[in-house]
This record gives sequence, C-alpha cells and structure tokens, in this order.
Amino acid sequence: MNATSATVAIPGYLVGTWKADPVHCEIAFSVRHLMLSKARGRFTSYDVTIVTSEDPLGSSVAATIDLASIDTGNEPRDNHLRSADYLEVEKYPTMSYRSTGIRRADDGWVIDGELTLHGVTGQVPLAVEVNGFGPDPFGGQRAGFSATAQINRRDFGIDSTILMDGGGVVVGDKVSISLEIEAVLQK
Repeated sequence: MNATSATVAIPGYLVGTWKADPVHCEIAFSVRHLMLSKARGRFTSYDVTIVTSEDPLGSSVAATIDLASIDTGNEPRDNHLRSADYLEVEKYPTMSYRSTGIRRADDGWVIDGELTLHGVTGQVPLAVEVNGFGPDPFGGQRAGFSATAQINRRDFGIDSTILMDGGGVVVGDKVSISLEIEAVLQK
C-alpha cells in the first residue's frame, strides 16, 4: 500500500471491501414534531457495503435500506409512516445511497452521493468522521464511521402536510440523518 498523505491521516487504514455489522450499527433520523420537539426513529434492516481504495479518495459506499423496517418505538406511528402519506413502502420498498465521490473537509471527510427515496434521486452529501480501523476479538478487521446529513422530505416527493391551528405543521420538512457504522472486512 502506498502511504499517501490521506492514508497517513487514518491510522490503521486498510484496503478492502467491508460490510456493515447490523448488531453494531444504527441508521437513524429525527424530524420536528408539532414545532416543539423532535420525533426520532431508525431503520433496522439494511445492507451497507464500503470499498476502501489504495487512495481513500477513490473509495465508495453503497447502501440499501428496507423502509418497512422503520422503528420509532410507536407502532401506530410506524404504520402511518409506512403509508402513502409518507414513505409509501408498498410502492417504494427501499431507499438507496450510492457515493459519487469523496473529498477532504476541514474537520473530516465528505462523501458526495445520490440518495434515491420515494422514486426521486437527489444529491446528498454525508459529513463523515472516520473512527478508526483495527482488529476484532474474532480474528477479523473492523472499521468505524460516523456520518450525518440533512434532507428536505419535500425534495423527495414526501409532501404530506398536516397544519396546526394557529400556524405551523405537525411534521417538519427537514430530516436529520445520523449513521453509526461498524463494518467488517470481507475475506
């Protein structure tokens, strides 16, 4: 492996194909509710593949998320989110993300990519922190990443709006996304 300036900045960096370990990952979101607080949830079924290249800037990420796996801790709300009012999972069962480039940012990395949700594809950058690379107790190698992004649900055709008396909306447009990914190096 050539030690470029980028790899030197990532201790233990390894080249290879990595799969997310669902036991040690979280794909979560939050959105304003009643303009007062945030409703939070996560997706429990997904496939995430990360390919680290000799030069980290040539690496890639691909993810597919089963939208029916949404879990907010409230079954009636989850069912409503799965309905045609929001995610419309019978018509659009998954959302996917595919990186189109990686670049250095002041305090970490940015993965540029395309999110496909509700039949619409849009550019969504992920701000990424590389948490590290290292051995696990089972003889394998692991890598950890944290990432955040924000999307506007209306940009993806999810425009169900319930107005509140006196102004405001029940569910906000801006959705904050956070990912905690622990990935296992594939042999």
